Amino acid sequence: MGSNGDRHVGAFNFAIVLALCLGSLTYGYSFSVTSTTLGQPAFFEYFDLSDDESSPSYAFTNRIIGGLNGCFSGGGFLGAVFSGWACDALGRKKTLLVATPIGVLGGVLQGGSVNLAMLLVGRLLGGFAVGILMVLVPLFQSEIAPPATRGFLVSQHGVVVVFGYSAAAWIGFGCYFSTTPAFQWRFPLCLQALWPLVMLALTPFLPESPRWLIMKNRTHEAWAVLGKLHDAKISSERSSFAKEELYQITHQVAEDQELARSETVWTLFTKASYRKRMICAFLVMFGSESTGILVVYNYSVLLYEGLGFTGSIPLLLAAAYVTVACCGNYISSLLVDRIGRRTSLVIGVTGCGVGLIFEAALSATYVETTNHAGLSAGVFFLFLYISFYGCFVDATTYVYCSEIFPNHIRSRGMAWSLAILFLSTVAYLIPAPTAFAQVGWKYYLLFILLTAICAPLLWIMLPETKGLALEEIGEKFGDHVAVRLTQLTSDQTAELDKVIAENSGPQSVHVEMTSAST
Repeated sequence: MGSNGDRHVGAFNFAIVLALCLGSLTYGYSFSVTSTTLGQPAFFEYFDLSDDESSPSYAFTNRIIGGLNGCFSGGGFLGAVFSGWACDALGRKKTLLVATPIGVLGGVLQGGSVNLAMLLVGRLLGGFAVGILMVLVPLFQSEIAPPATRGFLVSQHGVVVVFGYSAAAWIGFGCYFSTTPAFQWRFPLCLQALWPLVMLALTPFLPESPRWLIMKNRTHEAWAVLGKLHDAKISSERSSFAKEELYQITHQVAEDQELARSETVWTLFTKASYRKRMICAFLVMFGSESTGILVVYNYSVLLYEGLGFTGSIPLLLAAAYVTVACCGNYISSLLVDRIGRRTSLVIGVTGCGVGLIFEAALSATYVETTNHAGLSAGVFFLFLYISFYGCFVDATTYVYCSEIFPNHIRSRGMAWSLAILFLSTVAYLIPAPTAFAQVGWKYYLLFILLTAICAPLLWIMLPETKGLALEEIGEKFGDHVAVRLTQLTSDQTAELDKVIAENSGPQSVHVEMTSAST
């Protein structure tokens, strides 16, 4: 027994992970497109905004820029809260069918905007859609991934999020050279509708989460999905592994559902093991955003302009910046199952803080000068900063928060996690244009201080979860685990052997939904 460390990833399993990543791409591109839009002079001209800091109307421009990000993040918060309910009530698959049409509508409204109100409403709807997707995608991926490779598979969400950043940056850079002013900013905004549209078309072909099916007492449907995910038809070993996982899930779900009968939403904060999870999720999401990552990226074009770069160069640097981040996220997906989640986060947050210290010092010294070496060093430390974030923090946050909650509260836990992320972005992004205009490099000091606080807290508070089945992680937070496949009792071993013997073919399986506490 105990093959729950199996590293085999079936083709069907990997295909589902990648299909779900279209939701990741929707978020990454939709969020990032604002950054490149702010580098298009035609955008400012069309909406009669000023990009001249000495202009009296520049303060209004800053409020609009802050509003664009505020609407997106506010919509994301509402979408995350909605997703916490929808994923359980409707199922993972039907929730996708709610989010994707809204994402399409948001992209169409932004690309076709004739006034600022229409643009802001489009950002709000786009944010709502990605709020749902940002909860749903890593949650869904974690529920179909084998324990030993769950970090790698769920990390693909982070990889593709940043790929979306990169795609938006390079498309924006290319559109800068268009001779049609409207095309420069309308085409990138319209393209937001493509990714959720493709996902909408693929959703009918996706399976439902086996864990959600078991929670709804649809065990045979869950087995059909698990059998495909683990290539149960290929060998008896893989079939046995799939049945072991089904055995473990059903027994843990039975125990969790017994507890859930007496639980309310407030139990998330009053029960010690749940409260510890909520605190850990808060620290992970708040700590990652408190590195200033979205502020630095979303205003990167403006930052490069502040460092003295002009024309298309800021857009080029922004595109190169997110390309480094994309590569870093893939490196992270290879590391996270080896070095662990907690170690990865602490290394990354610390490295970001160090990068910001040098960036602040160089900005204080060389901004508004013509010192080429000093300005180039400022660019270098921005790239060093994103390397630490990409390689150790970005994807890991989604991996950790998607796996620490029990099955019956996972969607609510992820909703809480992403709500913290979006609220943090609202708090940091809205004042950022004004803060950079008024205090400049000193705004970095806020994030330097926060990273210095968050890094040791992450090390102290976060239990390590690498390599454990989702149903076994609860023990790290003080919960009872119904079945440990690596430590089965004699009665559990006999019961599982009977299940496997009686169901030697991969087509059907029978597992009683009873507590496995014996």
